[in-house]
Amino acid sequence: MKKIGVLFGMENSFPGALVEHINARNVEGIHAEFVETGAVQLNKAPGYAVIVDRISHDIPFYRAFLKHAALNGAVIINNPFWWSADDKFFNYSLAEKLGVAVPPTVILPHKEHPEGTTDRSMRNLEYPLNWESVFAYVGEHGFMKPVDGGGWRDVYHIHNRDEFFHAYDQSRDLCMVYQKAVNFSEYFRCYVVGQKKVRIMPYDPRLPHPERYLQNLPDYDKKLLKRVEQDALKLCRALGYDLNTVEFAVEDGIPYAIDFMNPAPDADLHSVGKSNFDWIVKEVADLAIAKAKLAPQHPDLKWSSFLNAAPEPVKKKPAKKKPAKKKIEKKSAEKKPDIESAPDTAPVV
Repeated sequence: MKKIGVLFGMENSFPGALVEHINARNVEGIHAEFVETGAVQLNKAPGYAVIVDRISHDIPFYRAFLKHAALNGAVIINNPFWWSADDKFFNYSLAEKLGVAVPPTVILPHKEHPEGTTDRSMRNLEYPLNWESVFAYVGEHGFMKPVDGGGWRDVYHIHNRDEFFHAYDQSRDLCMVYQKAVNFSEYFRCYVVGQKKVRIMPYDPRLPHPERYLQNLPDYDKKLLKRVEQDALKLCRALGYDLNTVEFAVEDGIPYAIDFMNPAPDADLHSVGKSNFDWIVKEVADLAIAKAKLAPQHPDLKWSSFLNAAPEPVKKKPAKKKPAKKKIEKKSAEKKPDIESAPDTAPVV
């Protein structure tokens, strides 16, 4: 019997619904349950074919347990090795390489020295910092947030320089990013499952949390929704996440990727709504069952195998000039446009 385990913390609705849904399928040779573990022995495999991880980002013991399980052939949703290495600033850098729109963003040095360091540890750091270059690039209206944070912890909405420096003073020894605010007309939160399925959910981060997932939906431009779907897939495939949410803020028709480091995304029935909840339960169940059938797996545990890096842009060769015609055409003949040498339509940025 192959076991699918769900590792979770304080959340209630999703873990139980996922276990019940998988077991209700009555798939031969597969059973789902909540993970149970104590002290982990080095020479003993945990005994799960698949583990759906909802909590290891908060508990280092669970993260070490999952790495040990992966080494012993279990499939972890999501990959604990890459998740341990990932951060928001890298995400934004990767998005830019992939051609996905992101707002101007900078990473800031720690306001306070990290524990165990002094000013002598910072001798490679520019001093004083060139704040004018930061504001020239990002502007004075933006968001300051931890480079590896989540759950809206330590996030500051900045409207001017005074607010910027006040927020920076409160950041303690956290490493922060500062990102230009997008004056959005639409905002989407997208579930991406198995790097194949996307559910685009209209969302408003300005509303109280229980009201953020919008239910009365306007008609959206189909081209915009298609681009959002393609960009969400592009990001998750590059990062290797099998379960993630990608957030887009749309300004002047351009969807800017705002946040896509959510490998344990909100799936609570009471916040996402029943239709979204039913979709995510079914799709994650499908994914876990499919992976359990292939388990055990022994992945290549080199860092290069976890990141599907963006290829270098292909440089176009200059078009060859056509030789001049010897005979002069009649003046009355219409001159046809040279389609092959005409410039391409400018890409959407």
